[in-house]
Amino acid sequence: MLASLAVLLAIRYAAMVAFRRKGRTNNAVEVVRDSLRAPSLLWCLAAGLAISIDVANFTERQERLALQWIAIFVIASFTLVAAAFAVRMLRLYGEARSVPLAASGLARTITYGTVVGIGTLTLLRFLGISITPALTALGVGGLAVALALQDTLANFFAGVHLLIENPIRVGDFIRLSTGEEGIVTDIGWRTTRVLMGVNNMIVIPNTRITTSTLTNFNLPEKRMMAEVAIVAGHDADPDLVERLIAEEARLTPGVLPGEGPVVLLDPGITPTHLQFKVLVAIPERIQLGLIQSALRMRVLKRFRAEGVPFPKVEMGVQQ
Repeated sequence: MLASLAVLLAIRYAAMVAFRRKGRTNNAVEVVRDSLRAPSLLWCLAAGLAISIDVANFTERQERLALQWIAIFVIASFTLVAAAFAVRMLRLYGEARSVPLAASGLARTITYGTVVGIGTLTLLRFLGISITPALTALGVGGLAVALALQDTLANFFAGVHLLIENPIRVGDFIRLSTGEEGIVTDIGWRTTRVLMGVNNMIVIPNTRITTSTLTNFNLPEKRMMAEVAIVAGHDADPDLVERLIAEEARLTPGVLPGEGPVVLLDPGITPTHLQFKVLVAIPERIQLGLIQSALRMRVLKRFRAEGVPFPKVEMGVQQ
């Protein structure tokens, strides 16, 4: 046993060294090495035991039982390693190709459960257990569980629907119909998690996402038009106001160049003031508040420097 274990450990060491060299330039090889590092020690031990049992003076029944348990251990460990490897490769693929389906928690859960299920059926076949009664029992039990867990299953299939149709993806900035907004951090098997701007996490049942109206600010693209309302007094020169707003909008940090700005007299002349609207292109929705604030600050300072009159307030009434 010691001799065979020494040979197997030497082979394992050589394989780990080769994986480490290849892993410097290939992330997939690095995932394989990390997945096999700990289980390969146990596989060497199991192989050493199998070799020693084969040459030891055991009865045929003892040898058969020992080899059977070693095979059970190897199948179970291979199944767990394959499941972990598949999940890590799925995540690696999702990050490299920007595929939201692969990056979600639900996809990883389904992948892990599928590999473990295949390994369990393989183990049952190895033990000589017929899987037909087991599948029948699972069908009957599954029906009972489906009736008892209708809401949970509804959320699960709603999560599958979200991953397939992609109305939202991990990393998207969304706003719910109830007003909450934030970045989607994960689409799980039962809930979707949204990180709000104040660093709070909203946990939303998947069925609420699929059955309600929401706004996805990342579709069809992240770039969007932002509106900023600017007011001036009735005595202000509208041409001057328009020019000053356009100049300051172009100089505002975060505003995309070459796409405006567009200055409109909208809604226009009101009983108390002139109201303008400036439209600027910004990179993404999450920067909206900062860019709006910076633009308003620049316009305010420029109006004061150029002597543009503001709406007057006398005795608490605007005139």
